[in-house]
Amino acid sequence: MSLPRERIYTIDDIYALPDGERAELIDGQIYYMAPHSRRHQDIIGELFATIRDYIHGNNGSYRAYISPFAVFLNENDRNYVEPDISVICDQNKLNDKGCVGAPDWIIEIVSPSSRPMDYNKKLFKYRTAGVREYWIVDHEKDRITVYHFEADDMNEYSFTDNVPVGIYPGFSINLSKLNI
Repeated sequence: MSLPRERIYTIDDIYALPDGERAELIDGQIYYMAPHSRRHQDIIGELFATIRDYIHGNNGSYRAYISPFAVFLNENDRNYVEPDISVICDQNKLNDKGCVGAPDWIIEIVSPSSRPMDYNKKLFKYRTAGVREYWIVDHEKDRITVYHFEADDMNEYSFTDNVPVGIYPGFSINLSKLNI
């Protein structure tokens, strides 16, 4: 007797969720998302504003998006994520639904419920999908973990450090100087 097979979900299942219910899809499995805390929202908002202002202030053509923003990581219908912040350099990846393919830079703010996803599943998924830079901002641990996948490099910083942005040489962010 064979064991029952685990159901494989698709993007159609994500779109069929009731209004207001958010989930991500990784390798055909649905992961429901809890609402963000106020502190989580403060960090996302301040980081996004800092990044957007830097891009605009330097006449950049890159685009930054704040969650909920759809990212279809692969060319299949089994991977859909909503990173807290996504920066896309190639405008051809953008359509009315979101980003098709890997953003160049993704930032995830850790919540108690998202910790295993951000540090494990998403880390692996983002790396294999072609994300160039991935930041994990963990306010409970006062730590920013930065992965530069092209250089196969990882560094850890505290909120008081100037954290260099790999896709923008000369740009760094110090979270202690943000209004969070």
